[in-house]
Amino acid sequence: MSEASDVRSADLNNSDPLARARQLIPLVRAFADESERERRLARPVVDAVRAAGLFAMGLPRSLGGLETSVGTAMRAIEEASYADGATGWNVMIAFDAGLWAGHLGAPQTRAMIASIERPIIAASVNPPGRIHRSGEGYRLTGRWRFGSGCQQADVFLLPAILHEGDKPVIDPAGMPAMVVAAAKSADVSIVDTWRVVGLRGTGSHDFTVDDLAVAGGLVEPINFTEPVERGTLYAFPMFMSFAAAKAAVAIGIARRAVEYLMELAQAKTPMGQTSLLRDRPAIQADVARAEAIVRSARAFLHETIAEVWDALESGKKVTEEQRAHVRIAAVDGVTRAAHAVDLMYNAAGASAIYETSPLERCFRDAHVVTAHIVVQPAMYEVSGRVLLGLPAASPVW
Repeated sequence: MSEASDVRSADLNNSDPLARARQLIPLVRAFADESERERRLARPVVDAVRAAGLFAMGLPRSLGGLETSVGTAMRAIEEASYADGATGWNVMIAFDAGLWAGHLGAPQTRAMIASIERPIIAASVNPPGRIHRSGEGYRLTGRWRFGSGCQQADVFLLPAILHEGDKPVIDPAGMPAMVVAAAKSADVSIVDTWRVVGLRGTGSHDFTVDDLAVAGGLVEPINFTEPVERGTLYAFPMFMSFAAAKAAVAIGIARRAVEYLMELAQAKTPMGQTSLLRDRPAIQADVARAEAIVRSARAFLHETIAEVWDALESGKKVTEEQRAHVRIAAVDGVTRAAHAVDLMYNAAGASAIYETSPLERCFRDAHVVTAHIVVQPAMYEVSGRVLLGLPAASPVW
């Protein structure tokens, strides 16, 4: 029996996503090189992760998802990333998309998602497409970047600026009116653009539609702040969840780097030395530092998540200070995880530069995570502004 079949037989509603992620580690690592080479998750990995329900953690139960708590989802994302950074990233992106689905109210969009067993949703807001009314529906054209997981997606969420003729419609706030349209994968074309330094297996290619007819029931105003679903998962501010999930990926990658360096240190005698790598005081100190970084980053992240979750569960609103703490934990977790990987990469010496070394991939993958807009170093400044009583002044706060 395959790994996917083993997991599929489980009662997903009563099992632990973290345990399922751990169960898949051997399979994910067995296909990690193929995912890297093909620049998309290997099909056996996609099938196994879908069967395990890990792509459905953020999706509402009303749409066939698991509606997993933020803390539990972060641990499962970390574990998938510990197995392989690209796999963890795709699990994370599916979690993000599931959260967005909890903010969708268009009836046909919800029916489309609910009609697919354990659906995979792909989405990107960069840049928005262009949409205009046509009869009782719409016509949509656009090209979106960073479409992680687009090749295995069943449904696409396609943000666009609403136009009348050649001019954008202006909303009451004086901004171009943004909507989101839903489309099935058959209506979307993938453009092979994901040729990058790290996280290659995520398949984050561009995707396009050209003058696509979209039914009116598949289009609605874009919404990241007012959930349709009433569960605690959707009351948790969405950009906070997005940021925390990136930190979970980075921490998982860093865990793998520390583990591998410790394995290498048991066997490698550096050139010009007579003792093993593990016997060098500098290496011992770097391992300790990296271990402290990973564990403290995880602890800070989960402490701040738990504080917000508990507040929401008790009927309280999230304070700006709590929001800032989660965002600091996220950006700091990503930044420090990359530093932990750097320590291990440098400690390994020339052994780390080969593509056959897990450290080489961890190094590239960790630094790609730091480039995401919700965890870029600028978020330190944004969070600090809020702690000092100033407005965040960020579109992704």
